[in-house]
Amino acid sequence: MFRLLTIAVLLVAGLSFPIAAAPPPPKVVVSVKPLHSLVAGIMQGAGEPYLLVRGAASPHAFALRPSDARALADAQLIVWAGPMMETFLERPLSTLARGATLLTLSQSAGVRLLPTRAGGAWEHHDHDHGHAGHDHGDLTTDGHLWLDPMNAKAIGLAVAGALSTLDPARAALYHANAQARSEEIDRLHAELSAELATVRDRPFIVFHDAYHYLEDRYGLATAGAITVSPDQPPGAARLSALRRRIAQAGAVCIFAEPQFEPALVRTLAQGTKARTGVLDPEGANIPDGPGLYPALMRFNVRSLVDCLSGG
Repeated sequence: MFRLLTIAVLLVAGLSFPIAAAPPPPKVVVSVKPLHSLVAGIMQGAGEPYLLVRGAASPHAFALRPSDARALADAQLIVWAGPMMETFLERPLSTLARGATLLTLSQSAGVRLLPTRAGGAWEHHDHDHGHAGHDHGDLTTDGHLWLDPMNAKAIGLAVAGALSTLDPARAALYHANAQARSEEIDRLHAELSAELATVRDRPFIVFHDAYHYLEDRYGLATAGAITVSPDQPPGAARLSALRRRIAQAGAVCIFAEPQFEPALVRTLAQGTKARTGVLDPEGANIPDGPGLYPALMRFNVRSLVDCLSGG
């Protein structure tokens, strides 16, 4: 009886002493939805990152809300592709986020860079396959890094490393999540490659030059873009050149984007045999979270296959 009483007293006494709790996870801010999805996957089981460009908003024409400014000021880690993509962030990073660790993915190990392309019409063989050493601050670099699944794997590893440095107590979790995501992306890559196998040689036109990584990874025959930047509508000369390009290349499809008015695509398709479809570089209509990235990649590949095969 005395022994049981002693144990009970010790247990009650123990309740009066606070148990050391794990520190909260880092406050993480991410620029755009696909990158947010990749970061959220690495943070599963620890916390959720804050997303700046939400819903169908475009980083090409985005203004920070007061809540975004507060999130940047409080952030311990900020993840972005780089100045070639999120130009709206350059000044806030220098004024609001001076105390945060900045992870610039275009400078991360294993991320392969490709250039943006000049003009509205390209030859398929103009694709450049080796820009790992491209100048990271060069605004001619394509910032849509995530559309190459191999870049998505490298991004996961970079994020896990940055989080582990800030939050060593959860390092094992971050690295385990990165390994699991890497394996998932390998399976996704094999799936997408098989889906695209039958349409790789069929030329098409995109709305703007956002798909270089996807095209290059899977050897697609893109013939040009309606506009170099979505906030710069094409002039009459560019539209005339693209109509000639559609005829010369035998373009099968012209793709709009959900964030922008598709009237240009319909106008361009008039009088041609080209069908129309929709591609989305950022997941405008896909819910945020870890599942957005694979859903985005599958959406784009299914749109390509359906339109290019006549489905």
